[in-house]
Amino acid sequence: MAISLLAAPKTSSLESRRPFPVFRVRVPASTSNCGPGFDTLGLAFDLYNEVIFRRIEGVGICYEGNDLRFQEREQAMVEEVAASFFSRTEQAPFGFSFDVRGDVPLARGLGSSVTVRAGLLGALNAASGSPLSEHDMVELVADLEGHPDNAVAAVLGGFCVARSDPATGRFVDAVRFPVPPDLVFVVLSPDLEIETAASRQTLPDSLTFPEVVKSLNSVAFLVSVFATGNYEKLRGAVTDFIHQPYRMQHIPGAEAAIRAGVEAGAYTGWLSGSGSSVLCVAREDESELVAAAMGRVFTSLTIEFTTRHLRCDNAGLKVDRI
Repeated sequence: MAISLLAAPKTSSLESRRPFPVFRVRVPASTSNCGPGFDTLGLAFDLYNEVIFRRIEGVGICYEGNDLRFQEREQAMVEEVAASFFSRTEQAPFGFSFDVRGDVPLARGLGSSVTVRAGLLGALNAASGSPLSEHDMVELVADLEGHPDNAVAAVLGGFCVARSDPATGRFVDAVRFPVPPDLVFVVLSPDLEIETAASRQTLPDSLTFPEVVKSLNSVAFLVSVFATGNYEKLRGAVTDFIHQPYRMQHIPGAEAAIRAGVEAGAYTGWLSGSGSSVLCVAREDESELVAAAMGRVFTSLTIEFTTRHLRCDNAGLKVDRI
């Protein structure tokens, strides 16, 4: 069933519509892949988007926000989330109004699309009496995204390892590890948008056997470090030949910025998702030096960028009735 995303009437407001309750869903940003863990590893950050949601009369979808760019870009995604929810739960479609607020930048490799998809799904679920389990939510978001790495991190929080069905590629399960707050993720986001779908077009159709072996070694060691909490062993642990060499060719300064951060004291670093953000993992007392070293690379190339010092969010998606 097609559901239209309509502009809200000027007189409407989320607070004035009764008797339906308002739900606020907070969803963390995330970094995916973590180097060699392509479509498998994800980690949630303490950077958030919120979806403010209310069920309304009828079956339409009403966007309450003022960001016309969001409305133009995300209409199909919002409609797809709603259609998938109603199909999965076998419920009769109902209308709703929503707004998206927060600090997760678009198309910077920090899971912005997942925050919207998971936020809307969490709100629809709460407004319907929670027919979906947490596992169901991850599965549905992963289906909508096409891969589970950001989905598991956004819904579950922490550092996550997703398992996919080898035949279908669909999400099967996940293992999650909490990450302490003294581990800092220094994230630099160049003023360059990278769409995930377009970025995947740059990847090769095949890899050599040595490239696969070296990447497998790195991802196994990386997961072991997060499982044991021995973060000192992260030094030099990220070696990826699967996607980063191809994607970073299109992001000026990305590889050099990671290298500069590591030379300044960071444990390791990687391209966040498909980019354009890059990050380094560091101790808190070294994070400022790491950020400065990474920033000098982009400054030398006259590239504008935003720096964030982030910690891991271990809570994941959170729904409140307001």
